[in-house]
This record gives sequence, structure tokens and C-alpha cells, in this order.
Amino acid sequence: MQAKEAAERLKITQRMLRHYEKEGLLEVGRTLNGYRSYTEADLRRAGRIRDFIATGFSTREIRAMAACLSDEGSGPCEGGVEKLREKLEHIDRLRAELDEKRGAVIDRLGTLQNGLATISSR
Repeated sequence: MQAKEAAERLKITQRMLRHYEKEGLLEVGRTLNGYRSYTEADLRRAGRIRDFIATGFSTREIRAMAACLSDEGSGPCEGGVEKLREKLEHIDRLRAELDEKRGAVIDRLGTLQNGLATISSR
């Protein structure tokens, strides 16, 4: 199938498909006239790439997990569990940092609101 249909089925853009290819995550066959031709296996692989990106993985991180992208690696794959745990730890660290920042903003907001209430009550 051609790129347009593949992108529509995956609910991504053709540009994203080309990006996956450019980053070395996806190798797509070509027709005699040079058009990209996606197989069902290509779609499954591209879908896995899309899902990893949606969960916060960079293309560099996904490339390191290449064994997890093929149909053979769709289940447990070398290093996949470790990489997912590392990503989860990273997300947890970011979340803790955001919670701290959120708390600081709430404190500051309270201080400013109290200051404005004091000024308006005079």
C-alpha cells in the first residue's frame, strides 16, 4: 500500500512515516516507479514506533530497542523491559519535579491573592 493509505490507517502523517524511515527505524520497499510500498509488517512496525513515541520515547531511544519493533520482537524482547523501566523512572522524576513546581506556584498564587485582598480591604 502507498504512503497515504498507510498514514491514514496508522492515524499519523506521511511526513511521520518518512521521519521513521530517515531515522533508521523503518525500511520500506519501493515500487518500480519509486513510490514507497508498505506491507502489513511495515504497518505493525510503524504502529509500534508511533506508540513508543506517544509514550515519550525519542527516536534515538527507540532505535536502541529495535528488537522490540519487529513482529518477532512484539512480545518480550532484549532490553525492552529495562528500557521501559528506565523510561518510567524518568517520567516519575519529571512528575516529582512538576509537583514541586506546581506547589511553589500555588504558594505564590496564595501569597499574591492574600496581598491583593489586603490592599482592596483598606
